[in-house]
Amino acid sequence: MARRWTPQRLMILRRIRVTICVVSLVLASAAAFAFTARKTVALTVNGSTRTVSTYAMSVDRLLQQQRVDVKTHDLVTSTSGDALQDHAVVTVRSAYQTTITINGQEVPFWTIATSADQLLGFFKENDQQAAKVTVNIGNVYNQLTGGLVINAKGPVTVIADGKTSVAPDGRLPAASILDSKGITLGKDDRVNVEQDGGTTILRVRRVTHGQETRTKDIAFSTRTVTDASLQPGQSEVRQEGVTGQQREVYAVTYVDGQAESESLVSKTTTKAPLDRVVAVGPAKTATNDDASPSNDTGDGKHQSGSGSSHNDADNGKASATPSAGPSASASSKPTSEPSSSPTASTPTDNQSSQGSGSATTPKPTPTPTPTPAPQPQPTGLWHPTPAQAQAYAAGAAAQYGWTGQQWRDLVTLWNHESSWSWSAQNPTSPAYGIPQANPGSNMSLFGANWRDDASVQIAWGLNYIKGRYGSPSAAWAYWQRIGWY
Repeated sequence: MARRWTPQRLMILRRIRVTICVVSLVLASAAAFAFTARKTVALTVNGSTRTVSTYAMSVDRLLQQQRVDVKTHDLVTSTSGDALQDHAVVTVRSAYQTTITINGQEVPFWTIATSADQLLGFFKENDQQAAKVTVNIGNVYNQLTGGLVINAKGPVTVIADGKTSVAPDGRLPAASILDSKGITLGKDDRVNVEQDGGTTILRVRRVTHGQETRTKDIAFSTRTVTDASLQPGQSEVRQEGVTGQQREVYAVTYVDGQAESESLVSKTTTKAPLDRVVAVGPAKTATNDDASPSNDTGDGKHQSGSGSSHNDADNGKASATPSAGPSASASSKPTSEPSSSPTASTPTDNQSSQGSGSATTPKPTPTPTPTPAPQPQPTGLWHPTPAQAQAYAAGAAAQYGWTGQQWRDLVTLWNHESSWSWSAQNPTSPAYGIPQANPGSNMSLFGANWRDDASVQIAWGLNYIKGRYGSPSAAWAYWQRIGWY
């Protein structure tokens, strides 16, 4: 007997068909997701490449799965951008800190360069008229600081002790090249790499230390004393001044025989200066006009009269002397203490206690003067000029591959933001520094001295642009539309 097609049965069958369709769609989607989410990716870490399979959807997740530790200044690039795709190539290059010299100023510099020649090339890519940049090799026998390859593309010219030679294999670190030339380094000798045209130069500078003793004159002072035997306004030189002498000892650093820097070690007075003594007559005594009429009366009358005359005279004397405060009256008694007007040095205690008219001054025993402790010098790109900041940024940006128009857009962007001033402060917001980080404390991730060190500001700014916009040109385009980035 055939089943009857009732409305209820029709509804049940419809529900079954819908459920089957939904389940099929979910299964198909899951299968498609499983098939497409599984990716094969080439992962290169510091030149070592391996192929990995992953379900990670982003580059950051892939690196976490593969336990690749990425530090602040490390560079991570992907051929598929931040979203990971099948057959993408992810490259991680660990940064290390070296020291470069820009126009004579040493600056710590984080780099991913695999050779000193490549690092110098970063600066030249963005600045053909670049400031003089050299790479300093801190300790050539230390693998971390001195293991940098000098020139991976060709020979190296070695200059040391006034002699020049050529090392044909530049793919070696400095220690190997110097050893092959029989060049031994002292503890303080300096090794750096520079480029001259198309030539890579490995230069050794010999550093020695010594002391220099110098004699410095000490100017004498002039003292004025009052001599009652002289007429008012009259003056006499009682003693001519004699210049003293001071011995100063300096610690001097010599580089290739030339004095580079010095610091004061000690200073000792070997001959005390002798003051110039000038005697002057006392000041003129002014007459008291108010007392003149009473003085014209007879002396006998005053002496034989009532005591009121004496009282009046006494009152008159008392009225000429104020009860308190300094007196400006010319009738006050002149002092015999000398007044000193030093010209270059302060008189000793023995000199200042001499009486009026003294013509001799005892010589004090020479005593060494302690030298103040030297102040620590700041490190980094400390308070640079805009030109120095751009020279530094040229190399840093080139490491991201930002050359040509990308570099020009970066210069334009930060010209509008801060004019490349390390101390630029936005008057309406907490934005600060060359990249105008808002707030400025965001840059502390790259260094505690973010307020003063332009290298910290530049490193943060480049990382910010890469993470948010991908490139300076994209950041500049956004700035042109919105007015900030």
